[in-house]
Amino acid sequence: MEYVLLIVGFVLLVKGADVFVDGSSDIARYFGIPSFIIGLTIVAFGTSAPEAAVSITAAVKGQNGIAVGNVIGSNMFNLLMVLGACALVKPCPVQPSILKKEYPLSIAATVLFILLALMGVGSGQDFTLSQIDGLILLAVFILFVIMTIRKAKRNPVRESFGSQKKPSLLKGVLLSIIGLAAIIVGGQVVVNSASAIAASFGVSQTLIGLTIVAIGTSLPELVTSIAAALKGETDIAVGNVIGSNLFNILLVLGASVSIHPIKVEMINLYDAGILVAVSLLIMIPSAAKKEIRRGWGLLFLLLYAAYSYYIIIR
Repeated sequence: MEYVLLIVGFVLLVKGADVFVDGSSDIARYFGIPSFIIGLTIVAFGTSAPEAAVSITAAVKGQNGIAVGNVIGSNMFNLLMVLGACALVKPCPVQPSILKKEYPLSIAATVLFILLALMGVGSGQDFTLSQIDGLILLAVFILFVIMTIRKAKRNPVRESFGSQKKPSLLKGVLLSIIGLAAIIVGGQVVVNSASAIAASFGVSQTLIGLTIVAIGTSLPELVTSIAAALKGETDIAVGNVIGSNLFNILLVLGASVSIHPIKVEMINLYDAGILVAVSLLIMIPSAAKKEIRRGWGLLFLLLYAAYSYYIIIR
């Protein structure tokens, strides 16, 4: 029964995120927001909503392994699996502005998480993220949002809808509310069922968070980015990945910790260090060629397979 509930939860998460993205995109298009900004913010928030629902629910219930593992695992999946798959579909150009601001900020956010955890007073091999640490992460997230809004204002879009009707603002709001509701319910179902499965097999919550839950909650990013790449909207695909990673570390983890302090295991910090290394690796093709080509995409997919094998056998 727990497996059925897990699948139902994932369906609610994915479909809820899909509906939320549609509604949010309509709202963004109604106000003439650029496609890259949509990918970096609206779409990124919509596809990161499952991670938020799962991690916040897990934090409230004291299931720290799932809360932290889900965020780190999802970010690793986004960088290696989602970007890799998109690059195989179509080479993904990376805008110079991303390399100067948003991408370095995503790396800095992970480093900030590591530093805050190391400064936390814990017991044994565990460290603690306090509610103050959560507020710090949220403060950085607010700065990111302000920076993005300013960028949108500097690059306004006056979209021509031609024969198509201008998106309905009311419809967009309603779809966003319905999608968000499905995401919240799905998050609770996933956490409960995944925890029960982990307990039945004697598997750690951290491993479940890094694998099953992380991949499940990252399905919206994968589906959305590949769909965008197929349509030639690589700006949305790349922006979605970078935006989602920023949302996960700063908003999702920040909100989770602000609600309830979280204990961070040393193994979580190892994984966060690997995440920083992977982020720096992706900088190579992004900075040198200004795009991620198919060869690099294949390498990213192989690296994710190797990482998955590593966390399972360790």
